[in-house]
Amino acid sequence: MRTATLPDGTKLPVLGIGTWRMGERRQDRAAEVAAIRLALDLGVTLIDTAEMYGEGGAEEVIAEAVKGKRDGLFIVSKVYPHNASRAGVTAACERSLKRLKTDRIDLYLLHWPGSHPIAETVAAFQQLVAAGKIRHWGVSNFDLDEMQEVWGLKGGAGCAVNQVLYNLTRRGIEFDLMPACRKRAMPIMAYSPLEQGRLTHRSVLEAIGRRHGASAYQVALAWTLRQDGVISIPKAVRPGHLRENIKALDIKLTKEDLAELDRAFPPPKKKTALGML
Repeated sequence: MRTATLPDGTKLPVLGIGTWRMGERRQDRAAEVAAIRLALDLGVTLIDTAEMYGEGGAEEVIAEAVKGKRDGLFIVSKVYPHNASRAGVTAACERSLKRLKTDRIDLYLLHWPGSHPIAETVAAFQQLVAAGKIRHWGVSNFDLDEMQEVWGLKGGAGCAVNQVLYNLTRRGIEFDLMPACRKRAMPIMAYSPLEQGRLTHRSVLEAIGRRHGASAYQVALAWTLRQDGVISIPKAVRPGHLRENIKALDIKLTKEDLAELDRAFPPPKKKTALGML
């Protein structure tokens, strides 16, 4: 498994498993737990979740799936913006720790900008790091102006990751946000790298896939995985999809492939609003 490097030198895998929409229905629990366990068996050690997912249900699914296997895993969770006051972050983190049945969260993110001052949220994150409750902190769905505010804070350089919507059809961050993050050696964590299965220009993706013995979705995922400083966290519950995602790591897109993808999915020529799902 290739790795990306956080600003403090910590290495983490470039491919993880997302858990959005997990933990919402009791009848899906067994399949969700099995999916995460299969991911672990196949060498995936990065798991992304949030208190918002199933209102904590996804964290409970993870706890069941990783029981007895916590060491060596890198678990990411996120705090709701309305819980992002100094006291609120601490209380939310404790609830997440309880649901995850763990003593630490490896990376704790603010899910999106909210009404609480970011300085207050960052101060709470720093307290949680000092207390050993979290190992790293970061943000999600932050555009460049919001990142600049974070970086301008005392201790703001400690921001480890910005998790954003990024895939072939959502390339807006390449205009200014991604270059700024790369300048600071801060990875981008791409959520919905397959646009929830709604990718356009399937014929182009399929043609490239045929050259690599791969599916259209594997090509799209390989496109994000090829980039330095980008971590992808696709959700997969079906075993076949999970195996396909992992095999995307082996696809080496050529210059011709990339040029073809740029024609079908043009990179941005101007600033666009940050996308969110």
